[in-house]
Amino acid sequence: MKTALKLIFITLPLMAIGVGILVTIIANTPAPAQTTVAERPVAVRVITAKTSALPPQITGYGLVRPARVYEAISQVAGTADYVNPDLENGEILPEGAVLVRLSQADFKLAIAQAKANIRAAEARLAELDISEKNQRAALEIEQKALELKTREFERIQTLAASGTASGTALDNVEAAMLAQSQKVLNLENALALLPTQRQVQEEQIAVYQTSLQTAELNLERTTLTLPFNARVAQRQVEIGQFVRAGQITAILDGVDAAEVEAEVSIGDMMALLRAASPEGGDAPGIGTSAMTGFLRQLALTAEVRLRLDDQLLTWPAEVERISDTIDQKSGTLGVILRVDTAYSGAAPGERPPLTKGMFVEAALSAAPQTGILIPRSALHNGQVYVADENARLQRVSVTLALVQGDVALISDGLEPGAQVIVSSPTPVMDGLLLIVTPDMALEDHLTGLGQAQ
Repeated sequence: MKTALKLIFITLPLMAIGVGILVTIIANTPAPAQTTVAERPVAVRVITAKTSALPPQITGYGLVRPARVYEAISQVAGTADYVNPDLENGEILPEGAVLVRLSQADFKLAIAQAKANIRAAEARLAELDISEKNQRAALEIEQKALELKTREFERIQTLAASGTASGTALDNVEAAMLAQSQKVLNLENALALLPTQRQVQEEQIAVYQTSLQTAELNLERTTLTLPFNARVAQRQVEIGQFVRAGQITAILDGVDAAEVEAEVSIGDMMALLRAASPEGGDAPGIGTSAMTGFLRQLALTAEVRLRLDDQLLTWPAEVERISDTIDQKSGTLGVILRVDTAYSGAAPGERPPLTKGMFVEAALSAAPQTGILIPRSALHNGQVYVADENARLQRVSVTLALVQGDVALISDGLEPGAQVIVSSPTPVMDGLLLIVTPDMALEDHLTGLGQAQ
């Protein structure tokens, strides 16, 4: 107990002395120097806003096919006497080329038979004319003879009444008169039948003339000719082969024009139609007939592209029509383009023709729209970041006219000459101090995409 008290009395004075020394040191120590933290700027890349015109454009992909396909279908039956030696797959034949010629012997015989029948019927018709002439002359003679016999009968009848002539004489004269009347009646009946007989012959001639025309037409049909310049796709006939009526002897693809059914997104197509509509009018429904008619009223342009390694080949095209169905797997709409220069400018080893089966890209464009062209990445929920004249960040709300690929066209809210921030500053807040670096490469790229105003 005494020992503990001694420790307490010794420790307490020592602690008090230590505290006093510490207070004295702190009181006499000078305050630390105050330092001011400087504002740290954020480096960003910018482009200068310029008014440009950008045509709304959509792309799709599809296979090339010929605009016209000719199936050489035989309309008559016969043996193939001639087959064009150039009728081989891949060969290009000119318009009017004879593809196949069938045996003509049967049809020439049919023509000769029809002509003979016509001549025979015409001869019978001429015979009727002569017969009518002769019968009319005979009728005139017989009528005069009847008049004589009638007067003779009347004379004998008078004599018989007075008793001068016998009854037998009267009967003989009457019989002669009646016989003569029968001759006149027969001639009159024969003449009355002549118009009907003539009509029958004329109708028979018409039948024979129809047979002749049919035979001549069938003779022409024995020769199958090409109606337009075309490339042979299939050959299905050989010399000596019997060809049935309705049989396909060859299939040829026209080379004057080609078609591409490009599959495009329905949403993209409707947006393009809205952009191309006069005064922003509403686009039509999906009905293909209505949309095809609407397309023909718009100033849409089209281009077909073929990429070969590092080479890009293009052909101008026209928007022809809309496909009758929507692809059930992809949900895309088929837009059919026509290329009238499919084979124009083709050069071996340099530029191939636009031929069947090529997989190509198709681009459809409307009239250019005017606005400020910026990268799509510079859009932030309807806002664009700009650097003001004091190199500080400002957020600007904009109206979007068009988004296409990796660029966007601003119609309102952004003035020409504004410094648009195209990088991602951190943090994002109004008034943030910036270090501005112009991105000339991106600016030149955007200028190339748009048409400077």
